[in-house]
Amino acid sequence: MPPQEASISEPLSLTVSLRGTREIRDNLQLFRLTGLIDAFSEPAFRKVLTKCIEEGPKHLILDLSKIEFIDSSGLGVLVQLAKKVQDGGGTLQIVSNPRVTQTVKLVRLEKFLSLQPDLSTALANIETADSAGK
Repeated sequence: MPPQEASISEPLSLTVSLRGTREIRDNLQLFRLTGLIDAFSEPAFRKVLTKCIEEGPKHLILDLSKIEFIDSSGLGVLVQLAKKVQDGGGTLQIVSNPRVTQTVKLVRLEKFLSLQPDLSTALANIETADSAGK
């Protein structure tokens, strides 16, 4: 495995109720988010992440392990982001917590949204996808 490129972490300009950082590594973007993904924060969340997806790299990890609440508009934006990443030839991995997992399972999207129990599993999945040429 080649040495990991030095990563750069930058704060994201989201909302009062949703905060986070973006870390760019050699082949992926890692977003660590805290707070609420709801109807209030969804427009800013979608706009910022869409711009980041367009800038690249093509693989994304959303660390939602510290998210306190997600509603249907939050789920909707996750689906939109997953489709956008796939259309660009990348993969999206979501590090979840019990609250997020329960909400996602209610609408049977856990496979489509590729929920992962921890960051190391998500990173391994991206590495596998990258070596498979995705």
